[in-house]
Amino acid sequence: MSTVTRDEVLETLKTVRGPDLERDIVALGMVSDVFISDAKVYFSITVPAERANDLEPLRQAAERAVKAIPGVKGALVSLTAERKAGAAPAPRPQPAAHAHSHAPAQAPSGQRPAKQNIPGIGAIIAVASGKGGVGKSTTAVNLALGMKANGLKVGILDADVYGPSMPRLLGISGRPQQIENRIIVPMENYGIKVMSMGFLVDEGTAMIWRGPMVQSALMQMLREVAWGDLDVLVVDMPPGTGDAQLTMAQQVPLSGAVIVSTPQDLALIDARKGLNMFNKVEVPVLGIVENMSYFIAPDTGARYDIFGHGGARAEAERIGVPFLGEVPLTISIRETSDAGTPVVVSDPEGPQAKVYREIAEKVWEQVQTRSGRTAPSIVFE
Repeated sequence: MSTVTRDEVLETLKTVRGPDLERDIVALGMVSDVFISDAKVYFSITVPAERANDLEPLRQAAERAVKAIPGVKGALVSLTAERKAGAAPAPRPQPAAHAHSHAPAQAPSGQRPAKQNIPGIGAIIAVASGKGGVGKSTTAVNLALGMKANGLKVGILDADVYGPSMPRLLGISGRPQQIENRIIVPMENYGIKVMSMGFLVDEGTAMIWRGPMVQSALMQMLREVAWGDLDVLVVDMPPGTGDAQLTMAQQVPLSGAVIVSTPQDLALIDARKGLNMFNKVEVPVLGIVENMSYFIAPDTGARYDIFGHGGARAEAERIGVPFLGEVPLTISIRETSDAGTPVVVSDPEGPQAKVYREIAEKVWEQVQTRSGRTAPSIVFE
C-alpha cells in the first residue's frame, strides 16, 4: 500500500470549493496543518464564525474527498470557527448526518446547550487530576476493573489524546474495527470495553494538535463508538484543566468526577484547580483518592510516608466532598500496570485490589445517591 503524503492530501482538497464557490479551500487558506499517522489523515477547516452551522456540508465534502485517496484508511476533519475580537461566540457546528440522533438541541440564547446522553450508557465518570505523575491512569483503570469486579458493566474512554496509556495498561494491541456509518467497535480485555487514541496511532507518535482537533477526536471516540449497554463509562482525563477537560465537562453529561492526588502540598494545589474547574461547570465531585499514600517496605514491613500522608483526606474534609480512600505505593501496582495486567485482575484477592474495589463501591454509591436512586448492596465474595 502506497504511503499517503501531505502534498497528496492538499492536492485533493483543491477540488473542494470554498464558501464563495469560486476558489478552493486550500487557495482560501482554510485548511490547517495536515497530520498523517498510520494512513489516517487529520486536519481542520477554518470557517467564519457566523457560518459555522451552514458549512457542515463543506466539512463532509472535504472528508469524503480525502477518504477517496488510494491508501487512506480514514479521515478526521473538524470545523474551526474563527471569530474576531469582541464578536459573539460562534454557534456550534451540527454533527454529520449519520450522528443526528446524538446531536444536542440548540439552546435558547444565553443558555448553555443541553448535554445529550449517550444511548446505552447509564453513568459517565471522569477520573481527573490537576497535574501529571500522580497515578491517575493507573487509578482509573483499577477503578474501572474494581467496578467490573463488583458486578457492573463497564467501559473506559482514554481521553488523554496526547498521552494515551490504556493500550499498555490493559495489555491491548491492534486496531479497532469500523462498521457502518463510521461507528467503531471498541477494543476489549478483562471484560471491559475500551477506546483510546493509542489504538489509532503508533505508540511513539507525537500528537501535535490544536484544541479543535482534540475536541473533535474526543467527541468521535465518545459518540461514534458501539459501546452497547454499560452501567458506567470511566473517562481517564488528561492532566490539567485545558481544552480536553472543558470539552468533556461542558459537552458530556458527566455523572461526576473523581479527583486523584498524592499527599504532598504541591500536588494538592494542582488538585484544587481540577476541583474548581468541575465546580464552575457544575459537575459534581464524587470524591478524592489519595494515591501513593504510603509505602510498605517489602523486606521489613515498615511503613514510610514518602510523600507525606493524609493531605488528600484533609482537603476532602475542608471542601466537604467524600474521601474515597488511600492507595499505597507498592511495587506490585507498578509492575502489573507496566505488564498490562492491573492488580485488580492479576491479584484480585490481594490488599491492593481490595482497596480499589472499596473505592469503586464508594464511587458507585455516590453516583446512585446523586441520581436519586438507592445504591445496591454490593457483596464481596
